[in-house]
Amino acid sequence: MAFEEVKENVEDLKQQAKELLDANIRYYKLWGFKMLMKTNAMILKMVMLGILAILILLFFSVALALGIGYALDNHAYGFLIVGCIYLACFFIVYSVRDKIVEGQLLARFSRILLKKY
Repeated sequence: MAFEEVKENVEDLKQQAKELLDANIRYYKLWGFKMLMKTNAMILKMVMLGILAILILLFFSVALALGIGYALDNHAYGFLIVGCIYLACFFIVYSVRDKIVEGQLLARFSRILLKKY
């Protein structure tokens, strides 16, 4: 009788361990899906905001170039000045690109992935 009791307890323990393992697998699959969706949503938001920012920048650039062109009575000079401004901005951003991009990306993804749930 004691042997059958131990055998039943072992079977119950085995069944509970299997249920625990299955629950953990389901939990981590759900957690991974959640992280994937948060990451995709953030990337989609950034792409949409980037596209809008580029469109806004384009229209303001054309307006600024035309304004400078009217002030100098030569539209080519206006566009040339705006182009030089963008070239200067490019070199500034290029010189600090690692600090801007890697630091912010690392901080943002760390907050998402390492957040306690």
